[in-house]
Amino acid sequence: MNVEKFIAARKAAGMSQKELSDGICTQATLSRFENNGQVPSLKILIKLCNRINLPLAELFSSINVVNSQLDEQLEKAEFSLITSEFQQLAQILDKIDPQMIVDTELSARYYYLKGFEMVFNHAPFTEVLFHFDQLLMSKTADTLYQLLAYTGIGMAYAREEELEKAEVYFDKVFREVYSYQIRTTEEIWRVLNIVFHCGVFYAQKNDLETSNALLNYAIDICSENHLTYYLARAAAQLAKNAQALGKSSSVILEMIQDALAFAKINKNRHLINELNQMKKQL
Repeated sequence: MNVEKFIAARKAAGMSQKELSDGICTQATLSRFENNGQVPSLKILIKLCNRINLPLAELFSSINVVNSQLDEQLEKAEFSLITSEFQQLAQILDKIDPQMIVDTELSARYYYLKGFEMVFNHAPFTEVLFHFDQLLMSKTADTLYQLLAYTGIGMAYAREEELEKAEVYFDKVFREVYSYQIRTTEEIWRVLNIVFHCGVFYAQKNDLETSNALLNYAIDICSENHLTYYLARAAAQLAKNAQALGKSSSVILEMIQDALAFAKINKNRHLINELNQMKKQL
């Protein structure tokens, strides 16, 4: 609470503590608030603020500003994850102290993003698990964050080439993500993250039928919601799957060209470079 703002407003109104507290509370109550931060009852606080024409919300504005700034930082971080800018993602998250986050939703977003950042930047396996465990242990994290945690843990096991263990997590996600009711644009991105990485895992496991079904589901979500970022990545993985299935060079090239078109719209330089390499190898 911004006590300094309260004191400044009282002084600007030309009132002493005695004058302000008269008929509302004791001067000692007001003094304890101003000098020691001991907040009086809400009814008293509202009356004091009204007398000096100070909106109650302004006493909490510093907290709101912090949350607003953190929300903006996490939005940038999530966009870096979507566009595969993993070093940039790390730089943004390294500036955030998770111990200072009091909002439970923002805390869940931080740990989900940090876990994925660690997967892609090859952090030690135990560190990756620790961050995803924060989501699974949280009583406030909703089902989608839990599914993101399972996806990330599966990716971490797959990175270690422990595919059987990874599949335990991906299978759980696979069974639940189709029934998840998407409510916001942010949730669309997160569902796409889950579906796409499930598709990549099953391609890694050489279950291309399952992989293609998941990737096409991701494309359907993108088409229905007019989104392009995961569309490019899903299309690129489908081209890789086509190559693994021995499709003709002309078919694969067409799929690469489609993926490239979306990657260029999204300015996903990492994916553009990867797709151009695929073209050269055909």
